[in-house]
Amino acid sequence: MTVTPSPTSHPDLASILVTEDQIRTRVKELGRSLKEIYGHEEFTVISIMNGAILFTADLLREVDNPVRLDCIRTTSYGSATMSKGTPKLVHGLTLDLAGRHVLIVDDILDTGKTLSLIAGMIRGMKPTSVRVCVLLDKKGRRQVPFEADLVGFDIPDMFVVGYGLDFAERYRNLPSIGVLKPERQELPA
Repeated sequence: MTVTPSPTSHPDLASILVTEDQIRTRVKELGRSLKEIYGHEEFTVISIMNGAILFTADLLREVDNPVRLDCIRTTSYGSATMSKGTPKLVHGLTLDLAGRHVLIVDDILDTGKTLSLIAGMIRGMKPTSVRVCVLLDKKGRRQVPFEADLVGFDIPDMFVVGYGLDFAERYRNLPSIGVLKPERQELPA
């Protein structure tokens, strides 16, 4: 689903790219897709923190399968608006994934570096299957060949915050996804 910006009332946002209602509707649709993929089988969700926390929680409420949950933390942006090279693993997995169906959940797929790294690492753990679900796909920024199996929204190359996405650990709590004003894309004092 492709989106276009609309006006906002938040003072730090230039526009709203995805509304709260659009997110809610699309997450329900993605939940139905997961039921079609996994049926009644158990699967393991690997959520990429911190950005995917809200999306993961809402997505898991849409399925009634037995689900195991683990989290992995990486860093590639720091306090910048552009990825800073190679992503680094900050906190690894605790669950055994061998012989399991695995769903990696992330907030955004842009360069592809983080998801490529994590998917490769997980494939090395010998799961039965590996799929990737992302809320946002920013194809215009791809630097490595990587595609998600399930995508919430295709977005243009704009710096977005809200619904888990941040700038310098701020704005994650916004219920919609908006384009951060250029003058707000600087580190706070």
